[in-house]
Amino acid sequence: MTNPPARRTVLGTGAAFLLAGCSKYGDSNTSSAASPTATPSPIASSKPSAGRELAKKSDIPVGGGKVFKEQKIVVTQPKKDEFKAFSAICTHQGCTVNKVADGTIDCPCHGSKYRITDASVVAGPAPRPLPAEKITVKGKSIYLA
Repeated sequence: MTNPPARRTVLGTGAAFLLAGCSKYGDSNTSSAASPTATPSPIASSKPSAGRELAKKSDIPVGGGKVFKEQKIVVTQPKKDEFKAFSAICTHQGCTVNKVADGTIDCPCHGSKYRITDASVVAGPAPRPLPAEKITVKGKSIYLA
C-alpha cells in the first residue's frame, strides 16, 4: 500500500513550479518592452582599467554629459570644469543608460532619469541614484581612477 504525498510536499512542489514559470515571464516582458539598443547589462561586471584616458574634457558638454557604454560609465559636466562620473547601469533593472539631455541621464528601458549633478532620481521607476564612479581630471583629459 502506497501512502499519498504529504500536503507540505505537494504545496512545495507547486510553489517551485510557479516560481520557475514566473522567472521566464519577467525575461520576455523586459526584452519586448526594451528597444534593441537598450539591452539589460549584467550588474556584476568587470571594472574598467584604472589610469586609462577616458575622454578629453572638451568631449563632455557643459550642462550635459556623455555615456561610455564599454566602460559602463557616464561622465557629466554640470558646471564649467566640474566633472562627475557615475555608473551607467540603471538601478531599476540593470539596463545601460543611453543619453544625457536637458540636465538628466536617461535610461531607455523604462524611462528612469537621473540628475547630472549627483545622479539622484528625477523620474522613476529607478529606486535609488546611480552609484558614483572615480575619475581624475589632468590637463585636458579625464582618466579612470
